[in-house]
Amino acid sequence: MTTQQDKTLTRNSIITHLETLKQSGVDFFSTGSNAESSGMPDVSDKSETPTVPRTRDPELLRPLDPSTRPNQPTSCHSLENLEESLGDCNRCHLHKERQNIVFGVGNPEADLMFIGEGPGHDEDVQGIPFVGRAGQLLTKMIEAMGFSRKDVYIANVVKCRPPNNRNPLPDEMEACLPFLKQQLIIVKPKMIVCLGKVAAHVLLETQIPISKLRGTFKEFESITVMPTFHPAYLLRNPAMKRFAWDDLKKVMAVLKG
Repeated sequence: MTTQQDKTLTRNSIITHLETLKQSGVDFFSTGSNAESSGMPDVSDKSETPTVPRTRDPELLRPLDPSTRPNQPTSCHSLENLEESLGDCNRCHLHKERQNIVFGVGNPEADLMFIGEGPGHDEDVQGIPFVGRAGQLLTKMIEAMGFSRKDVYIANVVKCRPPNNRNPLPDEMEACLPFLKQQLIIVKPKMIVCLGKVAAHVLLETQIPISKLRGTFKEFESITVMPTFHPAYLLRNPAMKRFAWDDLKKVMAVLKG
């Protein structure tokens, strides 16, 4: 990991502590619902469970000695080989509380790849990314674009669930990022959609709020990137769906143009 990226991840951690109410990185919040006029598929938010207070276990905050970590991935020719190289991962503290590693799912030759921040409860139980309520919305977003989940590839910055769904810490992202990069090398997508601030900040090495990043094409290692809001944020702020849909329409125009 580069010095610049390490500094970026450190700043991410500081901002995570200071902006727990801004998990999706948006510096404004809507008070009204505008789901019907957004053009985006709707998933009711009425049954959403309350946010669990974020605890900080000192043991989880203590970085692992890099010398104790298993080898990082070398060049793999398939996602299956890469997942095998991941093994029963203990490269960071997240392995202590996880039920399942959530590697990724979808078309190994997809043109479009979605990247979120990390698994939640449902994903941890099933071992599949984006299967909870936010995942249901993501599926509807993908279908509205004219694709199915089998057409795209879906992954996260970290592959184990952070406790209480907190944002991943720098040490955790550093341990997982080489595997995400290998996934990108193997899949070779034409387009990446970064879902939320964590994925966007890590891949683009920036601290610009997602509300300002979204809607404009960026680049990560020669791959076109579209940052947009995380589906979980859209569930809490339905009026923002129309902005996310605008972002996805730009992606559609490029992929189908």
